Amino acid sequence: MSSRTAGRVRVPGTFTSRILASAIAVSTAATLTAVALPATAVADAPYRGANTAAVQDDFNGDGYRDVAVGAPGAANGSVDAAGAVVVLYGSANGLAASHRTVITQATSGIPGTPEEWDRFGTAVTSADLDRDGYADLLVGTPDESAGTMGGVGSLTVVWGGPSGLKGGASVPTPTGLDEGCRFAAGLAVGDVSGDGAPDVSVTGDCGATTYTGPFTRTGTPAARNFVNDLGTNRGVVVGDVDGDGRAERFWLPGPTDGDESGPVYAEGHDGRYTELPLADGLSGQIGDINGDGYGDLVTGAPYDASLGSSPSTHRGGEIQVLYGSAQGITPGQKPQIIHQDTPGVPGSGENGDQFGMSLAVGDTNGDKYADVLVGAPWEALGSVKGAGQATLLRGSAAGLTASGSLAYTQDTSGVPGTAESGDLFATSTHLVDVTKDGKAEVIVGAPGENLDGLLWTARGSAAGPVTGGSTTISGTGAGLTRKYTEINFGEALPGAHSTV
Repeated sequence: MSSRTAGRVRVPGTFTSRILASAIAVSTAATLTAVALPATAVADAPYRGANTAAVQDDFNGDGYRDVAVGAPGAANGSVDAAGAVVVLYGSANGLAASHRTVITQATSGIPGTPEEWDRFGTAVTSADLDRDGYADLLVGTPDESAGTMGGVGSLTVVWGGPSGLKGGASVPTPTGLDEGCRFAAGLAVGDVSGDGAPDVSVTGDCGATTYTGPFTRTGTPAARNFVNDLGTNRGVVVGDVDGDGRAERFWLPGPTDGDESGPVYAEGHDGRYTELPLADGLSGQIGDINGDGYGDLVTGAPYDASLGSSPSTHRGGEIQVLYGSAQGITPGQKPQIIHQDTPGVPGSGENGDQFGMSLAVGDTNGDKYADVLVGAPWEALGSVKGAGQATLLRGSAAGLTASGSLAYTQDTSGVPGTAESGDLFATSTHLVDVTKDGKAEVIVGAPGENLDGLLWTARGSAAGPVTGGSTTISGTGAGLTRKYTEINFGEALPGAHSTV
C-alpha cells in the first residue's frame, strides 16, 4: 500500500463561522507505540458496564439516554465564539430545552479559559471513561490556543454523576503540538482492547492519538498510544465488525491528492493498517444494519466532481456500506452504494448536495435492524440553496434498502419552521432512543438557522419517525448568546459529521 499525500477540497459556505477539515496520509508500516501512564484508583462507585448503550449516553444515571449538542460559535460574555455544549437530558417525553445543562470553559470545575475563537464544542461524544456507571462527556476544541499559537487543540472530559455533569479534566495531549495541529477535531469511542473499558480515538492535523481506558478523575488514561506515520487526520470510526467483543478502528483520511473521495483504512489489533481499496468516505458510523450480529461500516462520500478535481462519487454525493462478518471487513469487499438517484431514494442527485456529509445509525422503529440517517446540508429546495435535507434509509435482513425511505426538510409537513437559504439542515444527524421505548428518535442539527442554529427532534415509532408533534430547540432557547459570530447550535452531534 502506498503512502498518500494530504490534499484539500474547497467547499463554499454561507454562514460566518469557520467549518474546518483535514486529511491524513498513512502507510502500511504504521504501528502504535504505547506509553504507560501513572496508575491512579478509579471512582469507587460500582462498575455497571461502560459500553452498554444506556450507560454510554446517560450522564445522570436516570436510565434515559441524553444528547450533547455542540455550539462552537456561542459567545461567553464578551468573548466571541468561545463555544459551548448543551446537554439535553432524555425523558419519557423526549428532549426539552428546560431540562438541560450548558457547559463552557467558564463553567465551574471545567479546565481552560474561554478565548475568542476557541470554538469549544466543535466535536462531542460520550462514554463511561472512569467506569463508575455514569456516562462522561468528551469535548473537542481543535481551535484552542496554546500561548501565542492558535489552533493547537485540546480535549476535555466532563464527569457524569447522579446530579448530571459536574467537574472535569483535561485529557493529556500529545507532546510537540504546534500551531494549526487542531488536536481533537474528531472523536470516537469503543472498547478496542476488549477489557470492558472504553478506549478513545482522537484525530487532528498533526497525527492521531489513541487512549486506552479506564481513565482516572485527573483525565489520565491507562495508556496513551501515538500512531506513527500519520499526518493530518480527518476522522476515525470505532465498532465491532467481527463479533469478537473487541471494537475495530477505521481511519478516514479525507481528501488526498488523487483521491478526494477519501480512502478508508482498517487498523488491525496488531496496530497495522490495511487499505480497503474499493471503499471511500469522509465520515462514518458502525451499526448492525442486517441484524446478523455483526457491526456494519457505513461511510459518507459527499464530494462530487463539482467540488473537486477527482472525486469518483455520484453526483450530489453517496454513502457506502461494508457488511461485517466473522472475518470482519476484508480488503476485497465491494461496498453497497446508495445515492439520491438510487431507485426509491427521495429526491435526485445535484451538484454539491453533499449527501453523506453527516451520518447516524440506529433503530427507529424497533424492528432490530439499524437504520441510517443521511444528511445533505447543501440540498437546494427549488431556488432555496443550502436549505438541507435528511434522508432515512431502512435496515433489513437483506441489508440497507431504499424501500420505505423518507426525506425530511423544514418544509416537510409536521416539521416546524420553513426552509431558508443557508439553514444547512442536517449538517449533523443523530439517532438515539431518549424516551426508552426501544425506538430511536431522529435528531437533526441546522447550525445555519438564522444567527442561532436549531435542533429538530422527531419521536421514533413502530412506523418510523413521527413528524407530527416534532419539536425544535434554538440556540438562544437553550440559553446561549452570541456576539458577532453565529452561535451554530447543532453544528456538532455524536453522530458522524465531516466538516469542511
